[in-house]
Amino acid sequence: MNQPKRVEHQMTDKGYVPVYTTDVVEQPWASYTDEDHAVWATLFERQRQILVGRASDEFLHQQQAMGMTPDRIPKFDDLNPVLRKATGWELVGVEGLLPELTFFEHLANRRFPVTWWIRKRDQLDYLAEPDLFHDLFGHVPLLMNPVFADYMAAYGRGGVKAHAIGPEALVNLTRLYWYTVEFGLIRQADGLRIYGSGIVSSKGESIHCLESASPNRIGFDLERIMRTRYRIDSYQKTYFVIDSYEQLMDATRPDFTPIYARLAAQESVPAGSVQPGDAVYQRGTGEGWPEGADV
Repeated sequence: MNQPKRVEHQMTDKGYVPVYTTDVVEQPWASYTDEDHAVWATLFERQRQILVGRASDEFLHQQQAMGMTPDRIPKFDDLNPVLRKATGWELVGVEGLLPELTFFEHLANRRFPVTWWIRKRDQLDYLAEPDLFHDLFGHVPLLMNPVFADYMAAYGRGGVKAHAIGPEALVNLTRLYWYTVEFGLIRQADGLRIYGSGIVSSKGESIHCLESASPNRIGFDLERIMRTRYRIDSYQKTYFVIDSYEQLMDATRPDFTPIYARLAAQESVPAGSVQPGDAVYQRGTGEGWPEGADV
């Protein structure tokens, strides 16, 4: 293992430039400062309060089952035996953003990359790239769910295949990850709930996605998702709603090659638009408007 570094984006005269790293590192747990642990505690306690009645029951249950607490930054070595026993996954420490193929290969082999470093206090509400809090608090709990864990591994295998097909296929597949794993909503019996990691790790987006009147909440449709653009620098204008984690797994079973071919002949869809045939949900309730309603 290499000595871990903190790899973050660079700001240039052309704007934000992501910086990629491929190294797998040991979590330098002993080097976390009291301030690092305090930032973890602040974020953890704030999000757990906000997520009551907003996050999916499964997310909240599995996060508790893993033994995550606000007391200190969790040790990967403590979480890995629990995760391996549940679904065969394990956490590996990384320094920052991974190249696409490296990321896919980790997922395909049931290794989830977790950035070892945590944001600074002045970054509590926004960070340009994933840090330890986003990865560990947001992503890891649902890897305890066998169906979602299988979906993530299948996505990794699909990513390796898409990488070989070409850039357009990668764009389509990246949108699927964005609108499910990062910013997905699920319909429970008591209403819409959050499962996407980009939402559950964000105070503002946790409220916006369910309670704001501005975003669209659209029923899951694989090809619709793969055509839909997104932005990384603002709250989402569109969220897609699944009925169950099994729905995600079922959507991943077919060969995507003919889907990529069909999509190559179609225009992409702006993030905030409603298309004919979309099933649009009222905010928070899980009740749908009729198709084609003016919303």
